[in-house]
Parts: sequence; structure tokens; C-alpha cells
Amino acid sequence: MIVLRSAAEIERLARVNELVARVLAELKATVAPGVTTADLDALAERRLVEAGAEPAFKGYHGYPATICASVNDQVVHGIPANRPLVAGDIVSVDMGAKLDGFYGDSAVTVAVGPVSDDAARLLKVTEASLYKAIDAVRPGARVSDIGAAVQAHVEANGFSVVREFVGHGIGTKLHEEPQIPNYGTAGRGPRLVEGMVLAIEPMVNVGKPAVKVLGDGWTAVTKDGSLSAHFEHTVVVVRDGARILTQTGTRTEGSKNDGRRTATNADASPASSTLALRP
Repeated sequence: MIVLRSAAEIERLARVNELVARVLAELKATVAPGVTTADLDALAERRLVEAGAEPAFKGYHGYPATICASVNDQVVHGIPANRPLVAGDIVSVDMGAKLDGFYGDSAVTVAVGPVSDDAARLLKVTEASLYKAIDAVRPGARVSDIGAAVQAHVEANGFSVVREFVGHGIGTKLHEEPQIPNYGTAGRGPRLVEGMVLAIEPMVNVGKPAVKVLGDGWTAVTKDGSLSAHFEHTVVVVRDGARILTQTGTRTEGSKNDGRRTATNADASPASSTLALRP
């Protein structure tokens, strides 16, 4: 079942997601040669606890850390470690939090010092594909419109979309319906309805889309060893499109949906209810 959130619930979701955005911004600013992903993990957990929140990932199905930190060919679910980052690396930082019974989730991929042209273009294309996906969110659209927007932009730029991992609904659970693939044909799947809250997260490879999971049971890497990037926002479907919950300021480029609360979208959600999945 897909849950439609009330205006009051959406504001609680906005609080936890803004917290995630603030912490991610600090982590992004901390990334530098010599910093370890374990350092980032410790900082993230400290900031969440200081804010009265809980890490959403730590302990989830046994995951051992507060953030997922995936370096270079690691796609997602990299476990923080004591290996220092070096100039030329790229690192995806994915973080979730729980506050007042609601979850937030967001990810960003960061260049460590100067990076190769391929790496820089991968980050630019992957982030842009996220905003293309957000622009596809509006009442009456279909879930598959989101993935179709990602795939079209990514493949037009010569990269590939990971198939094994997808976006998801989010609310009082970290993972809720619907699943949101980052590929596919537009016009399929459940219709988007005001009050749906979605975590949209394209994962994009320089090389082929295939991935494998390492022996730790968590870390997914590209099979061909190529670089991978991951960006994620949590958004709510509102009357005129999407409201981005995981940001602390106004975007100046990309999607037309800049995340600011307006009179239109602040009151757009119905009372909390459930929606059955339908084709």
C-alpha cells in the first residue's frame, strides 16, 4: 500500500529531511584528501544525536554504520573505513535519519580534490538526472515516468543506469511502497497522487550497468570496475509538482521545483490515507 501523508505529517517529514540535508552539507564540506570515511561516519552520527535524532541505517538489517560511503567503483552501501581518501577519488555519501517517528534519506557524490574529466562529467550527469526525475513528478504522472527521465538523460550522455537498486517511498518506515526504478518506459506503474513521499536516487556508472556485492554482504561495486555516482532527494508530490524536502536552501539551477514552501504546496496534501498499488 502507498501511504498519502497529511499536511502535518509532511511538515514532520520536512524537519527530519532538512536535518539530513544539513548534516550531508557538512559532510560534503569535510571531504578532503586524508579524511577517512570513518571520520565522516563519526561526524554524521554525532550531529544526528546532537539534534535528538537517530541514524536510520545503523542496525538496519545489521548494517554497521550511520552513513553509506561508497568510493570510486563502489555503487552503494559502502561501509565506512579507515582508508584515507585521496585526491582524484569520488565518494558517495548516503545518509538516513529518524526523528519524531519519521524518516529522512538523501545522498550526494563528492569529488575529492581535482578529479578526472570522466569523474567530473559523471557527477554532473548523475545529479542532473536526479533533477530531470524530480521534474517528472506531478499528480497524475506515473511512477515509471521518473525512471524514464533518469534513463533518457543518462544514456544520452553515454553512461549507464544501475538496475539492481531503486528508489522508494518513505515515511514512518525507511522503505515504503512504491519502488522507483531508475529506468524503464514512461506511462506505467502507479499514478502519482498528492501526499506521496518519494526517495528518488539515480545510481549511474561510467561503464556497463552490472554490479556485484562484495563479501561483506553490503558493498555493491561495478562489475567492470568503472566509476559510479549516486544522488538522492526525498520529495513530496504536491498540487503543482514536487516539493524537495532534503535541502536547506533554494536551488538556482536544474529543476523548476526549487523546494520552497508556497501557499499552493503547503496545503496540498489530503488527510493521511492509503492507496492500493495499481497498474
